[in-house]
Amino acid sequence: MNASSPPRLAVEALYLALGGRTLCRDLSLTLAAGETLAILGRNGAGKSTLLAALAGLRPPSAGRVLLSGRDYAHWGTKAAARLRGWLGQRQEDPFPATALEVALSGRHPHLARWQWESAADYAVARAALRETGLEALAERDARALSGGERQRLALAALLAQEAPLMLLDEPLTHLDLNHQIAALETLARRARAGATVVMVLHDPGLALRYASRALLLYDDGNSATGAAAELLRAETLSRLYGHPLLYAEAEGRVAFVPG
Repeated sequence: MNASSPPRLAVEALYLALGGRTLCRDLSLTLAAGETLAILGRNGAGKSTLLAALAGLRPPSAGRVLLSGRDYAHWGTKAAARLRGWLGQRQEDPFPATALEVALSGRHPHLARWQWESAADYAVARAALRETGLEALAERDARALSGGERQRLALAALLAQEAPLMLLDEPLTHLDLNHQIAALETLARRARAGATVVMVLHDPGLALRYASRALLLYDDGNSATGAAAELLRAETLSRLYGHPLLYAEAEGRVAFVPG
């Protein structure tokens, strides 16, 4: 981002309430190209609701969320989808579709009305399948995939979208350990290439390893943001989760384990 460019994502005095409960109050932050933000908190703290607000899918109770310097309403649905990609917690397949067709759906924001996908779109979709280890399953019915394979396919569709801002709600759901690391490495490569990544994670050790920034969301609606290396510490995380955590390090890798 050069000096004259707006932040990729900006949050100004954000306030979120749901069912009479305050989920987030007075949150302000900016994210630039190449940054990765991990959102952590206890179950029910409002992480998914916050991420939906950052994606322009839920209006805030107060405050503003700006995508490349403008409100989501300014961009409209299709233009916003070219700038912001979204991966939700649940993947549904109401109609038959191959894995390639699902990955290809990530290209739809780039097509005019009634325009068919081009050879270049197919190439992007196939590259996304390769990147997520699903190339051999391109012609498989998405409904026949395992939970982990379907989650990786959702990531492939997000990658094919090529949005400079990617928001992911628990992207490691259903993934075994090797695919968790592979998914995070894929997102890290995209960030190094200039993408901005925001993701809800449950493992603070992986958040510390793969995120440059962290946002801790507490049950009372308060939050803390900062550099991941400074914020993700045993004492801070123990307060966040309401349980003592211990810091462990082996061969340069960090983990937080229950005390």
